[in-house]
Amino acid sequence: MKRSTIYSRKGSVNTKKRGYDITRNPHLNKGMAFTLEERLQLGIHGLLPPCFLSQDVQVLRVMKSYETRSNPLDKTETRSSLYRLLTSDTEKFMPIVYTPTVGLACQQYGLVCSSPIHDRGHIATMLNSWPEDNLRYLHYTLKPAIVVTDGERILGLGDLGSYGWEFQWGSWALVHGLWWSSATATLLDDPLYIGLKHKRIRGKEYDDLIDEFMQAVTDKYGMNCLIQFEDFANSNAFRILNKYRNRYCTFNDDIQGTASVAVAGILAALKITKNRLLDHKFVFQGAGEAALGIAHLLIMAMAKEGVTKEEAAKRIWMVDSKGLIVKGRSHLNHEKEEFAHEHPHVKTLEEVVSTIKPTAIIGVAAIGGAFTEKIIKNMASFNERPIIFALSNPTSKAECTAEQCYTLTEFIITSFWKQRLRLPGVALGVIACGVRHISDDLFLTTAEAIADMVTEEHLAEGRLYPPLNTIREVSFKIAVKVVNHAYKHSIASVYPEPKDKEAFVLSQTYSPDYDSFTLDTYGWPQEAMNVQGV
Repeated sequence: MKRSTIYSRKGSVNTKKRGYDITRNPHLNKGMAFTLEERLQLGIHGLLPPCFLSQDVQVLRVMKSYETRSNPLDKTETRSSLYRLLTSDTEKFMPIVYTPTVGLACQQYGLVCSSPIHDRGHIATMLNSWPEDNLRYLHYTLKPAIVVTDGERILGLGDLGSYGWEFQWGSWALVHGLWWSSATATLLDDPLYIGLKHKRIRGKEYDDLIDEFMQAVTDKYGMNCLIQFEDFANSNAFRILNKYRNRYCTFNDDIQGTASVAVAGILAALKITKNRLLDHKFVFQGAGEAALGIAHLLIMAMAKEGVTKEEAAKRIWMVDSKGLIVKGRSHLNHEKEEFAHEHPHVKTLEEVVSTIKPTAIIGVAAIGGAFTEKIIKNMASFNERPIIFALSNPTSKAECTAEQCYTLTEFIITSFWKQRLRLPGVALGVIACGVRHISDDLFLTTAEAIADMVTEEHLAEGRLYPPLNTIREVSFKIAVKVVNHAYKHSIASVYPEPKDKEAFVLSQTYSPDYDSFTLDTYGWPQEAMNVQGV
């Protein structure tokens, strides 16, 4: 059978598929956008409705279907078409594929899914069952990447086990996922729960499963495959990151990725406060993965302003479920000890804010309403421009709302999740130039890149981040920054070094627009091509 050739801006792709196989392949199927000639040569004439619709018209049809649904959860059913929609109106559709809808979708995932997987001992088999050898990360690159979760810490909802699968899709990032059971009793008793009906495995058995996964992924996709860890509990997240970060191309999104966006917002806020990071004092509500990741990246950023890491750490205070983290407090783990300072014990966040008098408070503990009216007014009483970042997800777990801040004080800087701004760019940059091990420097570079894209016009509009509708442009610029950093610091593995970094990154990107089929009539019956004047 003669191959048909599909041309795109990245080159050409050959396929032997014809007929029904074309319509079942999401990378080839254009629905009613196929021309008559394409339908005839590909053997799909008669398998589609007779009309011809451009991709723009198809998008309009999906949009109309979307708008007829009033329930946000119902709107997620149109998600198979949302990749194209997201590029046209990201701010409109992001709340459907990400927070706040994704939290509800995770909790109700048992109603829509019925295929749990037994992973242990079968990771390689599971990966080989996937029909594609070339994975696509976030549909922004054609090179291999993978996201893995054990579902133990989904947003601020806790342990959702296999229901966490829905959140990974909501991150646009899921290619493969590991499904483990949940230790939450209510889920184990739920007859609709799709995970395994036993408590979570721990210890060596758990570690062996992660080892098996890492080995299987790199055996199949190579050592340059980007592996992103997502939504692991604190007890495992730091340990796994430290174990693998210098052995594989990997990072933890909750620790490192979240940090890059939060620090970007803080750097952008400095354009309003007109001072340096070293002039600020930070109090964190929470001392888990997100808080510690943000704190460590802040330390790196302050170190660039000329202080030691020890001096920088003194400007950061943390509050956990037991109160202010101070020296001498019992049962502090290694990660928290770095931020334990000499100070009397203080139990509540309100007391901490009144005593420490921070210039910035950052909420990452998923305690809804933690930033009370008293806290917000106190922040405004001793700061001309207080920085208040309520970063917890889902929305119901946010420490406060923007409206509350603006109502309670005239001068305030607020920031809420724009996390998805950085994901595609970091991944694209890392994969494009073949970074083998991802250092924290890359996330600081990302934070600086995002902050640099915040204009005076954005600040005047009350934005500390570029608009979500510019996410592809932002991602592209981040990727170029990452690539420049990688070659400057000799951590890239793709050589020779491209002279035009922008053109190089552009050549690696994926477009949601349909490819054109350039068809060769060789070998086809002439009478077939004469139908309707073809």
